[in-house]
Formats: sequence, structure tokens, C-alpha cells
Amino acid sequence: MSDRSMYERLVRPVLYRLGKGDAEVAHEQTLAALRLLGRIPGAPRAGARLYGAPAPRTVFGVRFPSPVGLAAGMDKNGVALRAWPAIGFGFVEVGTVTAHPQPGNEKPRLFRLVEHEAVINRMGFNNLGSEALAARLAAYGDLGYPLGISIGKSKVTPLEEAVEDYVTSLRRLYRYGDYFAVNVSSPNTPGLRSLQDAGHLRELLTALHTEAAELTVAGLEPKPILVKIAPDLTTSAIDELLQVCTDTGVAGIIATNTTIGRPGVETHPLAGEAGGLSGRPLAETSAKVVAHIHSQTGGALPVIGVGGIVEPSDAIRLFDAGASLVQVYSGLIYKGPGLIRRINRSLP
Repeated sequence: MSDRSMYERLVRPVLYRLGKGDAEVAHEQTLAALRLLGRIPGAPRAGARLYGAPAPRTVFGVRFPSPVGLAAGMDKNGVALRAWPAIGFGFVEVGTVTAHPQPGNEKPRLFRLVEHEAVINRMGFNNLGSEALAARLAAYGDLGYPLGISIGKSKVTPLEEAVEDYVTSLRRLYRYGDYFAVNVSSPNTPGLRSLQDAGHLRELLTALHTEAAELTVAGLEPKPILVKIAPDLTTSAIDELLQVCTDTGVAGIIATNTTIGRPGVETHPLAGEAGGLSGRPLAETSAKVVAHIHSQTGGALPVIGVGGIVEPSDAIRLFDAGASLVQVYSGLIYKGPGLIRRINRSLP
């Protein structure tokens, strides 16, 4: 029996029954198990040799041992960072983290659409705050792989004060991240997506780069700043956003976040739940957005492709569209860790 079918036939049914079917309970139990795995001497290194891929590449000045990473949202608070290489990931993005700790939206807030291999979430940036994450990362020390940190706006912070909220988190975490992702595209924090508008985005990115420059002068290494965008933007809005990113020195784009649309799942009983949709239904949209960015920038602005990867062919499709790196999250829920090994083995 293959590793993939073992997960789907034996492990997944057990996970799906946890918490009377509450997907968030399964999420938390999985993180707890991975945290224990990361504490077993030699386990992460052995797993990396077994599941990883020797396919290093350098993107926006950072050397990645493999181009397949864990997307933000899975390990928001960085509790299992020692374990992820054992599954085959070449890099990890923690967060989204906010300046203020916050519990997120009311539960239940995570839903599986199993027959569509899709997920709807309205988590709402539940996290312990950037100060707590900084303390945890300081205790870890060198992780041995690139770490991305996704930063967002605290719900309690008014939109007119959003810039300082992001800058505060960047300042606290700057020494620990290998790159930073500016999340202005989650549909689950009221008003957040308005920060993708050119004027707001220019102000935010200018402030973040100014803070980064000051930290660099103070002795820290310069770090790439990326922007994570929504899949629901029009082509003209994407082009306007790309111009702002180019003007302000953004190092790359993460495409895409979850969608507020319901492509292919309109008739599902859970389709009416508020939140962002991820998983297989997002594959086509994400690939189109990646391809457009790659074409529009002539490949000069690196793209991390994320959305809809549930098979190795989905990852290859994003690479073919122009992605330099890819990230996986929802695919883990349906295919398990064997998916990462199969993607790694499919790399040229």
C-alpha cells in the first residue's frame, strides 16, 4: 500500500472524526503530533532525506533547498517548525501574525468540502501576536531552512492605523525571517482587502521599506518583502498593484490567497458559509494569476504560486505558469504528507 493511500484510507478518516468532525480540532491535533515529531532526535533530518528533494534554487536572494514550501495559515504561531522538513518541505511560512494577539473569529470557522477537495475558512488571523512569535523564534535559533513570516493587520486596529500595525510586527520579527509576506488579501478581516488599493498599498509598502532600511542600518541583514494578493482582483487591478510593487521595491508576489467566490462548489451545502475558499477549485484561477504576473513583469518579479495544489501536476502547472516557488496547505488535508514527497519527486 502506498504512503498516499495509507493516509487516505487509514489516517484521514480518523482525523476527520476528531472533535465530532470539527476541522479545526483535527488541525490542532495534527500540529501537536508534529510538534512531538520535531522533538525526536534525528527525525527531522531523516525525514528530510527521505521526503525532500535536492532541487535548490535562489529566489529574491534567498537560497531554498527545495522550491516546495508550507503556506501560511497551517502553523501560524510556529509551534512545529522543527518537524516540517521531515515531511519534505524546503521552506515554511508562519503566520499570518498581527501586532496584537487575537482569538480570531467565532467557531466553527473551518469547513471541509470533501468531495471537492476544498476548504472554507474564516479563521480571522487567530494568533498569539508578533511579540510572542518573536520570543518563540528566538528560542528556536537556526532552523536550517528559509523561514517566511506573513504579517497582517490586527482586527482591533482601525484601517487608518494599519500601517503602524504592520510596521510594529516587522520591527519585532525582522531578525528572524528570511523573507516577509505582507498579507493584504485575507477576506476574513473587515476592510483588509482595501489595502490592495494602489494608494493604501503604496503608503504601507513605503513605510515597511523605510523601517527595513532603518533596521538594516542598525546592523540587521536586509530581508525581501513580498505581497500576497487575492485571486479575485481584476486584471487591471493586478496591473496597478504590480506597478506599485515595482515602484516600492517589492521583491516578489505570493499568488494567491483564498477566494470569496465559490467556483465549482456553488451547490454544496457548505458553500454559503462565509470565508475564503481554497483547495482544488482554486487551481485554475491561481495558475492564471501566476501566468499573468509572470507575463506582465517579464519574469522580473518572482512569484510564489499557491492555491489548488492537491496533485504533483498542480504544482508543475504553477511552475510552468512562471512560479519560482510553490506552497501547499489544503492539499495536506486531503492527500497527507505523501503529497509533498510526490511533488518533490516530480521536480525536474
